[in-house]
Order: sequence, then C-alpha cells, then structure tokens
Amino acid sequence: MGDPAAVFKAYDVRGLVPEELDVDLARSIGGAYARLVRAEESETTRVAVARDMRSSGEDLSAAFTDGVTAQGLDVVDIGLASTDMLYFASGHLGVPGAVFTASHNPAGYNGIKMCLSCARPIGIDTGLGVMRDDVLGGVGVADAGRTGSVTTVELLDEFAMHVRSFVDVSVLRPLRVVADTANGMGGLVVPAVFEALPVELEVLFPELDGTFPNHPADPLQPANLIDLRDRVLATGADVGLAFDGDADRVFLVDERAQPVSGTLTTALVARSVLRREPGAVIVHNLICGNVVPEVIAESGGRAVRTRVGHSFIKAVMADEEAAFGGEHSGHYYFRDNWRADSGLIAALIVLEELSTTGGTLSNLLEPFDRYAASGEINTRVGDPAAVIDRVAQHYAGSPQDRLDGLTVEPGGWWFNLRPSNTEPLLRLNLEAADSESCATRVAEVRALIDATA
Repeated sequence: MGDPAAVFKAYDVRGLVPEELDVDLARSIGGAYARLVRAEESETTRVAVARDMRSSGEDLSAAFTDGVTAQGLDVVDIGLASTDMLYFASGHLGVPGAVFTASHNPAGYNGIKMCLSCARPIGIDTGLGVMRDDVLGGVGVADAGRTGSVTTVELLDEFAMHVRSFVDVSVLRPLRVVADTANGMGGLVVPAVFEALPVELEVLFPELDGTFPNHPADPLQPANLIDLRDRVLATGADVGLAFDGDADRVFLVDERAQPVSGTLTTALVARSVLRREPGAVIVHNLICGNVVPEVIAESGGRAVRTRVGHSFIKAVMADEEAAFGGEHSGHYYFRDNWRADSGLIAALIVLEELSTTGGTLSNLLEPFDRYAASGEINTRVGDPAAVIDRVAQHYAGSPQDRLDGLTVEPGGWWFNLRPSNTEPLLRLNLEAADSESCATRVAEVRALIDATA
C-alpha cells in the first residue's frame, strides 16, 4: 500500500502515484471516508464521486468507490468533473462528495478533495485526521450487511445553469474572452457555461490531458500566464481567464495583458455582491491587501478577516452568514453556492461588471490599485516557528497578531509570515504604499529571516 502518513494534508489527500498514493490506499481511504460519513451523517445512504483528467484518476476513483460501497453506502458517479462541479453535486443532491484531483500539482501527483453533504468542508481537524488515524491503524472493513450500488449521473448542464444563475445574462455585452484551461478540467466546464452567453470565447489548450503538455496548470506562477497574455494582446480580447488544473480557481488578465491579483478580484466581486445585498458580510483571508476591507466598508458591507484556507473561510462564512468570501490565491466563495468556491462564478461576475460599466477591465480596477504588494515569497528554513518568534521580537513595538502565522503592522506597511502546512517553508506576503517602499521592506524582513534561519 502507499504511504498514508505522507498523503494526508491540511485540507485534502495528495501525493505521488503510485509511490505515495496507490489503488490499495485509495480503497482504504474510501472505507475510512464512508465510516466518517456514517458517523457525521447517520441518515446518509450515498456519496458522489468524481475525478479530473489525470490518467491515474480512473483506477484510483474506482478503488475508492469499492471502499465506499464495501461499507454499504451507494455511490453516485458523476465522472469527469471540476472541483466546483463536485461541490455543486454535493449541494444539489444533498450528499457528501469526493473528487480525485491534485489541482495544480505536476502530472505525477493525484489526490482527493472531500466534503460532507452540501459541500461542508473536511479538513485535518474536521474529519481528515480521523480518517488518517483510521487508515494508519489498519481499521478493517466492518460488516455493513450489504454492498452499496454505483449509478452514473450526468450533471454538467445543470452545473452550467447554476453558475449562470449568479449573473443577469441579459446585460452581458459581446465581450471577447480568452480562457487558458491548461489541459485541465476547465476544458470541460468553461465551454459548457459559456455556450449560452453572448460572449466570444476562445479556449487555449482545451484538451483534457493530465500530462499538461503545454504548461503546468498553476496560474499563480507568472510563467504559466505567458500564452494567455500573448493571446489577449494578439486578439484584442477584453479579458483573459486562467484556470488551474481542477478549475476551481481563476486568475484574470486585463486587456493590456497585465495580470490581476486575487486581492483586486476579491475587491471587485465584493463590491458587486454588496450592490445586490447592501450591508452584507464579506469574508477575506488575512493576506488579501488592505484595499479589500476598504472597498467593503466603502460599499456598505462588513469585512471579516480569517485564516488562510477553505475550511476556515467556509466555517467563518457559516458563522457570520456571509454572502461572499475571497482569497488572494484565487479562491472565491459564495453563500448561494453552498459556501463553496468557484472560479467560474467569480469570472461571470467580473464579466457582468465589465458589461454594465462599459469600460475596460484596467479602468474598472484602477480605483482599487492603491498599494504595492510583494506577492508570496517562500524561504526554506529549518525551524519556521523559531524564525517567526524572532521576527516577532524584532517588531515587538508594532501591532501584531497570530491569527495565522505572524501579522505585523508597523504603520504605512504590513506583512504576514506564516509556515507552510506541508514543507519547511515560510511564506512572506508584504504590502506597502508604493513599489519602492515595498521592495525596501521586503529586503528588511528577508534579511531578518535569513539571519535567524
């Protein structure tokens, strides 16, 4: 069997195939998932299972399905799907769900994102840890009294209709859109959503190919946006959309082929949501720039700051009854999408904003471009916690908190330093008034990290 100790991460299961994740381990995880579902939702009789385009997905998902049905639960197989389509299935059918995907990771990886019914998150503290201990402990298959059945359900058209329901299609103008789906699941779901829209769509690399022959499906890396930026300029497109491998995240490129940060997209979508729901609560993670809470306040909403990560965002959204949540990393969450994230929904809201204002995307975003940001800077260190403590001591005279790692606000600039969940890395995000100040402050904090690493 693979390596269960290695594949259970903070928010999902992920590892190299077959060295870390193989069919035997997938079968065991399926059994553990079914037992968790029975413990958490005693009335549940079925779960949804899906997979992305990776070549290992078919065998792994079949083994996982065997593990689930051996516990007496039925499986609804929705086949090839994006992660947000799996969340739709969970909410629409009212069942727990699992999708085999490694998101933006290289071709040799696969993984599993899982949820309870209505897309309620499962993280290391809300079920994944129990499953990990179950698998590591070698808990066998209990006598369920029956073997569950497997049925196949086609949900793509219903999913596309659901995504379109978040905008007024009648106000959309014939924008020219280029979408780079990077041979990922966007190649399936993006055309299905856009086919009923009055938009001229061109899809780059739409073929579903888990070997990623054109470029990695990780739009957070600037090198992976080159093809999209070139095509936006060549065609005079109004906007470019870059999706990751499982198509739950989206990054924008404006008409000048300039990348748009997740912070600015969060601010834009938040303002749109608040036009529909004045006074609503909007959630944002703590590495979003200051413009996000500023725009929320200016638009009459209430901003709530959270830790990084979908399980934290979704929990806070539920507690606060928030209408929308955004992360700098390109995840956008919607209350009416069972609080799950969907890059496609966010993309359509941006198109609606472009259509109703009549200007360019760069003009639309100009009022939000108030600060200079470093982007995420990763540094490998031996003891992340010790480095964070020493940096905190250096800035002891400045306001700081430990909501997620260390956030310091010396005045006129701020930074967050937090450890990776999976590697001995520190992630630095810093924002200042202008590019020169940002560069100076980044050098200052990095020198502290290097001196204490």
